[in-house]
Amino acid sequence: MMFKRRLHMELPDSQSAFLWGARQTGKSSYLKQHYPDSIYYDLLDTHEVIRFTKSPFIFREEVLALSAELLAKPIIVDEIQKVPELLNEIHWLIENSPASFILCGSSARKLRTQTTNLLGGRAWQYNFYPLSFIEIPEFDLLTALSHGLIPTHYLSKEQYLNHHLQAYVDIYLTEEIRNEGLTRNLASFARFLDIVGISNGEMINASNIARDCGVSRSTVQDYYQILVDTLLGDFLYPFRDKIKRDLITSTPKFYLFDVGVANYLAKQRVTELQGSVAGQSFEHFIFMELLAYRGITRQSFDITYWRTKMGLEVDFILGNATVAVEVKISEQVHLQDLKGLVAFCEEHPATKAIVISQDKRPRQLQVNENLTISILPWAVFLEQLWTQMII
Repeated sequence: MMFKRRLHMELPDSQSAFLWGARQTGKSSYLKQHYPDSIYYDLLDTHEVIRFTKSPFIFREEVLALSAELLAKPIIVDEIQKVPELLNEIHWLIENSPASFILCGSSARKLRTQTTNLLGGRAWQYNFYPLSFIEIPEFDLLTALSHGLIPTHYLSKEQYLNHHLQAYVDIYLTEEIRNEGLTRNLASFARFLDIVGISNGEMINASNIARDCGVSRSTVQDYYQILVDTLLGDFLYPFRDKIKRDLITSTPKFYLFDVGVANYLAKQRVTELQGSVAGQSFEHFIFMELLAYRGITRQSFDITYWRTKMGLEVDFILGNATVAVEVKISEQVHLQDLKGLVAFCEEHPATKAIVISQDKRPRQLQVNENLTISILPWAVFLEQLWTQMII
């Protein structure tokens, strides 16, 4: 199956760029497809890593030897975080030659810690995501929630799925962290990953997690930051509301970057589109779609959640209360299921209220003369999202 990725890197002549994304999301394939005639350096090749780590200046000499025809295309350096020393050479080449670059990687953390040279704003930033609804022909929701949206996992046959997921967790989540020297205590980090899977999409209690992992609270906070820096997860912060004082305003939630990986770490599977596990995975999936849409379309609206201390909650608030989104796995949504959404909209009457569900057709739920809630089947919502009808 071919996926048509929606990212569009529109680079003027001589403009360089970073392309960041988690491992195996398809960055390299995307670059090879869209820049087939570019010079390509693959730093997953140990030989390349050794020779450039030993003598970074060789890279500069090789680029300067390229013809004008080859220099007219961006030079691609894949997994740039493997040899941070190359950034000084690349910076010099941007300043003193016609060369431009696309620097691809899965983590900027090592670059920040080992060099202060992130090209001083001379390279535009792009993010690459797991597959999204709009990129998959004949998209299947159950497959997405069960397998996740890393391309090889989504396409995996059932009998091989656990092998793919185990390899990803063992190699890319654990081994990669160790190989990059991001944490010394790999055993506690592995316990932390298990807890992250179990608590995926829930409010973070760093003190409890620290106790369960046998590390300090500050270490747990650093572990979370490692996941963010290596593009393996994102925080969802609470909406800051000046209207009421009984809101949770300082405790974020955390979502891993892929629903399949999250369920594997939590030792659970989605086998049908009903029940609490499916509901949690469905909410996670919608969050990842919102993140991908915002990043790919290069918009800057906030994505937050809203929760009162009494337990009323709205899953996602987009922008400054522009849109309030509640996610329900049920096939028919009822008003009594939407107390949080109603409460939020009563305080923010200009907000567009949307419920995403498995309802067969769109509905308008008239709560009162001032409040109408749109109930949208999930596919309708996603089609409207990607055509910029939601926000």
